[in-house]
Amino acid sequence: MPDQPHLLASETDYPRDFRGYGPRPPDPQWPGGTKLALSFVLNYEEGGENTILNGDAGSELYLHEVPGGSPVIGERNRTVESQFDYGARAGVWRVLRAFAAHDLPLTVYGVGRALELNPDAARAFVAAGHEVASHAWRWIDYHTVDEATERAEIARCVAVIEQLTGSPPVGWYTGRISPNTRRLVAEHGGFLYDSDSYDDDLPHYVTAAGKPHLVIPYTLDNNDMKYAVTPGFGDPAGWERHLTDAFEVLLAEGRGGSPKMMSVGLHCRMVGRPGRAAALQRFLARVAREKDVWVCRRADIARHWWTTHPPRR
Repeated sequence: MPDQPHLLASETDYPRDFRGYGPRPPDPQWPGGTKLALSFVLNYEEGGENTILNGDAGSELYLHEVPGGSPVIGERNRTVESQFDYGARAGVWRVLRAFAAHDLPLTVYGVGRALELNPDAARAFVAAGHEVASHAWRWIDYHTVDEATERAEIARCVAVIEQLTGSPPVGWYTGRISPNTRRLVAEHGGFLYDSDSYDDDLPHYVTAAGKPHLVIPYTLDNNDMKYAVTPGFGDPAGWERHLTDAFEVLLAEGRGGSPKMMSVGLHCRMVGRPGRAAALQRFLARVAREKDVWVCRRADIARHWWTTHPPRR
């Protein structure tokens, strides 16, 4: 029997794209001829995590100072709660001051329940000119959440953000997605992009709910979550060095003729702690010295991409 010809994944129904833009990605034509689009994201999650106060079975295990172990079931874990509370009470304001000092914008991934519990933070984000995107209604794993519940929570999150900020979110990021998340977001409508992907250094289109849908990839490496997972960064200097190296590599690629995008993920309860905030402040100062870097909100990237690189029909 003769050998069957080898088929590329793109020529079958295999649901992953390994080619992407290939060895010659497009010129994004960033505004002003800048050589790198740099997007800072502040995850605002405090109060949206697992706790019996939100009707959950037990306490949160993820992304706090003492990760691992077992959840406290059926009652509150006040030690964990207070670590999240720090982000809302103190950390968020320290991060906002750092960005204000350099007049730099960011995108807030706002968990609906968390913003509902601290409307002062929501108003502060808007007053500072930052984008408030949606980070789902709750900061939980949606993988096994049923479709009807997830659809309702998408709508609820959008409504709360609009009520608190004066406008609905145009960006979406769940993080721990379900098989239905992207389709449900597209079906809800009103979004310019989602960031539930980590697959590229440039935005790209996919098809969702039967229409073109823009993906602006996010990051889990240029991210202060690595302070709370293994392997990660125990020393703020290591995290700062990682950010600086990524920044310099991507900026050099841009100056060499292939501009890219860089994302940096922040959490109020992580980088909002003083010792880590010092590393953030130094990195922001490094960024602010470069004149050919576009520090922007993710909504700005989305609007630029839809206009400059519209989807092929």
